[in-house]
Amino acid sequence: MSVAETAPAAAPRGSESAKLHRRALGVPDLVFFIVAASAPLTAVAGGQAATYLVTGNRGVAFMFIPLGIILGLFAVGYAAMSRHVANAGAFYAYVARGLGKVQGVSAAFVALLAYNAMQIGIYGLFGVAMGAFMADKVGITLDWWWWCLIAGAVIGGLGVLQIDLNARVLAVLLILEVIVVALFDFAIVADPGPQGMTTVAFDPSVAFGTAVGATLTFCVASFVGFESAAIYSEECRDPKRTVARATFIAVGLIAVFYALSSWLLGVAAGPDTMINPDKLVAAGFATNGGPDPTTVLFITGQDRLGAFWGDAASLLFATSLFAALLSFHNAVARYAFALGREGVLPSAFGRVNPKTGSPWIASITQTVLALAIVLVFAIAGADPVLKLFTWLTNLGALGVLALMAATSFAVVGYFRTRPEAGLSAWSSKIAPAIAGVLLLVILVLGVLNFNVLITSATNAPTDKMTIILPLILLVGAVLGLVVGTFLKRNKPEIYARIGEGRE
Repeated sequence: MSVAETAPAAAPRGSESAKLHRRALGVPDLVFFIVAASAPLTAVAGGQAATYLVTGNRGVAFMFIPLGIILGLFAVGYAAMSRHVANAGAFYAYVARGLGKVQGVSAAFVALLAYNAMQIGIYGLFGVAMGAFMADKVGITLDWWWWCLIAGAVIGGLGVLQIDLNARVLAVLLILEVIVVALFDFAIVADPGPQGMTTVAFDPSVAFGTAVGATLTFCVASFVGFESAAIYSEECRDPKRTVARATFIAVGLIAVFYALSSWLLGVAAGPDTMINPDKLVAAGFATNGGPDPTTVLFITGQDRLGAFWGDAASLLFATSLFAALLSFHNAVARYAFALGREGVLPSAFGRVNPKTGSPWIASITQTVLALAIVLVFAIAGADPVLKLFTWLTNLGALGVLALMAATSFAVVGYFRTRPEAGLSAWSSKIAPAIAGVLLLVILVLGVLNFNVLITSATNAPTDKMTIILPLILLVGAVLGLVVGTFLKRNKPEIYARIGEGRE
């Protein structure tokens, strides 16, 4: 089937094509998109290292085991739904089909907020990481936002090209960063830190004994992106199998990789050192005189593997963030495409390039929006890491948690009215219901510990953004309900298409 074929009658008027690039992605391609969004090197060296110090919990590694089980339960229903609903809107379409079209529009607005926030927030850390590498290793000194603009231009270009080209770019970057972390892991096994090969990180009593809520919310942020497989369902060679397989593979790989790597990260410096700011400074893991756990992987790795590994790790830390930027960019563009195609957003967003099969207007719009917000933060003189990155990525993580919980209940609702699907009670009701309840618990813990995520300190005074950021998600959800209700009452032809995709 040609990507340039004439659009069906339900397609937006004037669109070049109503279909994305069909049969472009296989299971490996989809896994690259999923895992790249999780940014493994960044998650281990940055997020997980910080989790030790902020929470004071030496059992960070153990938390990836129950989280992996919970997300595996979510994946059971998610995969079952993917075999029946192939829509670039993913969460939006699933909620619309399972809980109702009005609720689906609400989920769509939350998804747009969450994924845009994740993508735009990552620009802040990318600009700092790339700027530091280029200044130190190449001698090119530019403000952090210049590197964001350069990366944005490249991502904008890739976003309007064929999706399989994006997958190949992500494959190269992801393989390299995983190799770097794997080499670090093997090096620490061969030459542990001052406390030896301690397994305290896998002691449940330790993991659940200190700042459980904060630790869980930090760890679950490492998984964000794994749920994105269904977004590409319309571009898969076999969506009924590809999405399910890629999701299960990604959950398993991420859980195991993060559990082992976060454990060995603690072993590298010693678990007691990782949770103690004074010991971190005394051991040389510091920046500007203050404790900096994010230096542990790079310093201990370079001590064991040499300067070349250290330089490669520093560069791949930046490219890991670039890969996440590209992955989230494609996710946002496909949500906007799905909403434009079905009339919830202006029909222009539903246009697809007839040559590449990419949602080019949605892609360009996301690039412009992202770089505009980056420039706003730059002009305001806001810290790109403590403000842009911290605020927006945690806002995005909270939104994705809410979407996963809603989607789990949507799966139950969808199959309850379709007994002819022939699915077992486990995959259509029990697993998604359990996942939905547990994800709601984590969401509540995330909200209650949101100040920790924003301030990176368990004893910090409440920051005003702790209230403002979750309210943004709530406003988005309510606005979606209002728009959905308006369409139901005044635009029945558009309302009927909500969540239906190509059908």
